[in-house]
Amino acid sequence: MDDSKLDLILKELRRLADATERLAGPPPVASDMEAADCFVWVPARSFLQPVPQPNRIALKLIRGVDRVRDILHENTIRFAEGYEANNVLLWGARGMGKSSLVKSVHADVRAERAVALKLIEIHREDISTLPALLEIIRDRAERFILFCDDLSFDHDDASYKSLKAALDGGVEGRPDNVVFYATSNRRHLLPRNMIENEQSTAINPSEAVEEKVSLSDRFGLWLGFHKCSQEDYLAMIDGYAAHYALDLAPEDLHREALEWATTRGGRSGRVAWQYIQDLAGRQRKALRRD
Repeated sequence: MDDSKLDLILKELRRLADATERLAGPPPVASDMEAADCFVWVPARSFLQPVPQPNRIALKLIRGVDRVRDILHENTIRFAEGYEANNVLLWGARGMGKSSLVKSVHADVRAERAVALKLIEIHREDISTLPALLEIIRDRAERFILFCDDLSFDHDDASYKSLKAALDGGVEGRPDNVVFYATSNRRHLLPRNMIENEQSTAINPSEAVEEKVSLSDRFGLWLGFHKCSQEDYLAMIDGYAAHYALDLAPEDLHREALEWATTRGGRSGRVAWQYIQDLAGRQRKALRRD
């Protein structure tokens, strides 16, 4: 074989090798678990991105959801200490502190028990990569809360099957050092018209619906959040105002807060926080995150 043919073969082999590397994607990047207590899963790089300053508030400031707060706190303590704990679905009214509660409970349990408890947020669109994430953290000494905010599935979205298998249904099952917390406005994670469509079009309607709604069964705890009363709303306002030392007479504070809620179309923890932000801005005060 002459040199020119050998050069052509080598060039072709290099081209094929480069193409194979591009198809395989970038190599996994080592994640430094000591860099932070909260991370965001970046599936494109198989990397856990540290979040040095998470967006969360002190647990004591979350009002009006005392019962679900205590249940979630106890479940998290058991998990952090190495005992049995359930996956948790926090569902219900928007703006009532579902995601804030998860982040605040995580911080409180870490501080209270001094344990290596990590919170990893996985975005809704990355649910299909959950098995890859579990493979990375399965054998680590730390314990992990996997958190997905605003989890729901639309018609023809099959990624819920990956979540079902990862939570309980796979051969390996959920790792002992992992628990899954999710928030959603829907108890069954699916829109009502999607469930009704399955009932009307399937050959066996009951089996089709069971296939979809059984995802929620993978969560051992369902914690419901409901619209808050005026009393609870004003208690949130009072708690925030006292914690951040906002200077306004109680009667004026309540009057303004109720007017704010009226303009927002309802009362919720989110509306209370938005009013407090507005009040702090008018008083030229910064709201520190605990």
